[in-house]
Amino acid sequence: MSAALPENSPLILLLNPIASPWQIGIYSVEGTLLKSRKIEGYVSENLVETLNHTLEHSPVKQVLYVNGPGSYMGIKLTYITLRTLEAVRKIPFAAVSAFALNGGKPLKAMGKLYFVKEKETIITRKFDEKIPQEFQMPESLKHLEILSDREPDYRLPSV
Repeated sequence: MSAALPENSPLILLLNPIASPWQIGIYSVEGTLLKSRKIEGYVSENLVETLNHTLEHSPVKQVLYVNGPGSYMGIKLTYITLRTLEAVRKIPFAAVSAFALNGGKPLKAMGKLYFVKEKETIITRKFDEKIPQEFQMPESLKHLEILSDREPDYRLPSV
């Protein structure tokens, strides 16, 4: 999506720091996707700059982020940045599962191991074939499950 963002209208952001390139979705307060971007580079290189640019143009009401499982460094840096943003700017944040943005498909862990969600349990499973890691920003936040725990979901696969 490449529509111009409405000036001074409150927004909700959805950050996916485990994708490569990482992703940001910009939503109206009603939860409708206005714009999404894939951002090259590491979250550590450009998350703060991306957030600052967005905050300069529109007020942000809330930030949602993918808390895992996935890239430990991307998740950790995003969480710390959002905790700081909440403390300094009073912008609340919440977490969503990576499975909500990839249709519930297996998520890369390490080597041939992938995180797999079976009902409410996340396990690791070995796959010999490589599974593409494709994430999509939802068109609406209406049916996106907000997790009760917003802390990072660090899952270290068994080696």
